[in-house]
Amino acid sequence: MKKTSRKHREHEAGATAADPESSQHFAAAVGRALKRSARTARRIARLHGTPVYIWRDGKVVAEKP
Repeated sequence: MKKTSRKHREHEAGATAADPESSQHFAAAVGRALKRSARTARRIARLHGTPVYIWRDGKVVAEKP
């Protein structure tokens, strides 16, 4: 079983899913992570010469990054 610090446990106990500020921070962090992963996927596709598949006009299309 993984041990957690007292500070970590207090932080988790204080932030609930109903806390709008916490939810906004979480949503912002998720958005940043998705943008970062998309940027990384395009970079890797360029390195390997493979297409990136995206959703456009109701269809999945392959694009060169």
